[in-house]
Amino acid sequence: MKVLQYVRQWKSAAKEVVGHSILLAQFLSLLHVTDTYIFSSTLVYGPSMLPTLNFTGDVLLVEKLSPFLGKVGPGDVVLVRSPENPRKTITKRIMGVEGDTVTFLVDPGHSDRSHSLVVRMWMMVPKGHVWIQGDNIYASRDSRHLGPIPYGLILGKVFFRVWPPQDFGPLGQWD
Repeated sequence: MKVLQYVRQWKSAAKEVVGHSILLAQFLSLLHVTDTYIFSSTLVYGPSMLPTLNFTGDVLLVEKLSPFLGKVGPGDVVLVRSPENPRKTITKRIMGVEGDTVTFLVDPGHSDRSHSLVVRMWMMVPKGHVWIQGDNIYASRDSRHLGPIPYGLILGKVFFRVWPPQDFGPLGQWD
């Protein structure tokens, strides 16, 4: 009789453990899907987006549906997979989309010469690409060095700053 009582208790405990495990697996699956396809947080630091973003670092929320739906455009700050190193991500502002012509300083640190993409058709932002630049043109490696970036490398659009606390809030176009 005591053996049956222990079996019932064990069976009850096992059902509870399985139930909690399933709930945990569902929660972790939801987190994974949310982080991969809907939005995630990222730490961004460095001088290329000064003064919009802080040199010492910002924690930003990035939504990932806009690039998939074709809803990113000039003025948006985006997270992009680096075309030079696929393990890195970079944060820049979109300055032009396919078909746009852009004007940029060739080497702003050493010259005031400007280079216009209005002159020749091949200098327009090609189909399926965007032109990205850092807000701090004196310290940014961007389309001026890398050329137009394939649209498929856009990972998401920045929409909110979580850290530092004094800058907490939405990050819109041209902040």
